[in-house]
Amino acid sequence: MSQKLKFSSASGSRFYATVRSRVDQFFAQHQLSQHANAQMWGKTIFFLAGFSITYLVIIFGELPIWMLLSLSIVLGLFSSFVGFNVCHDAIHGAFSGNKKVNKIFGFVFNLVGANPYVWSITHNVVHHTYTNIPGHDEDIDVAPGLIRIAEEDEVNTIQRYQHWYAFPLYSLASLSWVFRKDYVKFFQKKIGAHQNKHPRMEYFNLFFYKALYYVLFIVLPLLVLDVSWWQFLIGFLFLHITQGLTMGLVFQLAHVVEGTHFPIPNDCGQMEEAWAEHQMRTTANFATNNKLAAFFLGGLNRQIEHHLFPKVCHIHYGEISVIVKKTAMEFNLPYIENQTFLSALRSHFIMLKKFGKEAADN
Repeated sequence: MSQKLKFSSASGSRFYATVRSRVDQFFAQHQLSQHANAQMWGKTIFFLAGFSITYLVIIFGELPIWMLLSLSIVLGLFSSFVGFNVCHDAIHGAFSGNKKVNKIFGFVFNLVGANPYVWSITHNVVHHTYTNIPGHDEDIDVAPGLIRIAEEDEVNTIQRYQHWYAFPLYSLASLSWVFRKDYVKFFQKKIGAHQNKHPRMEYFNLFFYKALYYVLFIVLPLLVLDVSWWQFLIGFLFLHITQGLTMGLVFQLAHVVEGTHFPIPNDCGQMEEAWAEHQMRTTANFATNNKLAAFFLGGLNRQIEHHLFPKVCHIHYGEISVIVKKTAMEFNLPYIENQTFLSALRSHFIMLKKFGKEAADN
């Protein structure tokens, strides 16, 4: 993990130069901004309003317990969708050409329990650079020792059953994020090959906004809702199980399905291919013709386009995907795609079963 990796020279990636030129030309010809358009602003208002209204109704609505539980699930979904559609683009700098606008919407990430600064390192810097490389892309280290998704992963005999228990573990992702993950990543010396050296202000931000989240989602509900502590706990767990499973599945279906690679560097830390070619072999799309998936998942069902053009707002992924797919075919590169959510889920299940069986046979 301490070794810094190098990809083949970007100048040797004719594919990336070509596809980037074509995408730039598309935006120029149609006189379009690569950032948010009216449709994107509409989505943003919808998801932020849905999140805010659901929270306020829970806190001040004086509702029966069964309705509070139902709204906890809805709030978990809206938390995921706000992260997918608003914060994700903003933290990438894709939402707006104005850094202040991106910072404002990136701040909202704190209100769904995650630290935007830590995410910018683990996701923007590390995951997008070292996608699916064992020991470097920590986003694929889901419950190390329990879930095995690459040949280099630690082997444990319990993994023979991982295709059954992996999904409940994914459901815990949000709880881990709120109470553990951000702190662990922040205080690690390194995240992958990235050396952590944080501005002093980020120490304050981490603890202050975590505390704010705990006040808004734990302390305040316990003070104002007419529920017992165990009833609150059930609602809080339902919120985060919903949020965690939604987030976990979207990530896994984009990187851990049949056809995706988990390449390793040579002894000198050199990867065989250029960065863009590497992205095409480690990333997958799913449910690309499903309008509901496109609306709710913030373009994350089009991970190929996102990984090649992370600073382009996801609202444009559908249009540029035609260019990316055609260019990939010209350069004899894979364009990994599952047509439906269920086919992608089945493919992920097969991968879990495959690596679990290999662990059991060792």
